[in-house]
Amino acid sequence: MKPIRVSMAIAVAGCAVLFAEGGQMKIRSSAFSEGASIPSKFTCDGSDTSPALKIEGVPAAAKALVLIVDDPDAPSGPFTHWLVWNIDPKTNFITEGNAPGGTVGKNDFGKSGYGGPCPPSGTHRYYFKVFALDQQLNLPAGAGRNQLDAAMKGHVIAQGELMGRYARHK
Repeated sequence: MKPIRVSMAIAVAGCAVLFAEGGQMKIRSSAFSEGASIPSKFTCDGSDTSPALKIEGVPAAAKALVLIVDDPDAPSGPFTHWLVWNIDPKTNFITEGNAPGGTVGKNDFGKSGYGGPCPPSGTHRYYFKVFALDQQLNLPAGAGRNQLDAAMKGHVIAQGELMGRYARHK
């Protein structure tokens, strides 16, 4: 029994060190706050412009950042609106209407770049997620979400997310 308790204590201490070093990252926007409505300017009902984003708490050990925007409430399952990886870990601000430097993937609209919220019905949640990785990804531009998720596996050292909501007003 004692060896198991010691092993568990070591594992817990190791996790505490990892989180103390990296911690939880934060991603915020001046356009909307956590859980609030996303202004139509940033959706298919407006100019479909990406909102400004602020990233905080990137661990010193990060070699790259990944940005993913998705809608878990889409009728056919999670729908990806934006994929960018190999973002410089020193990036702390992404200006409105611009992609961060990095490699851009193909979203579920079949396009590269940002595709704003455009729910077919009801109110959907949109998650703006940032991940710090312990390495850059060897993934070509235009890769999709499944390829990105597979490449990130085992390399995430910290993450943060911002959730906004949107419902179309027809």
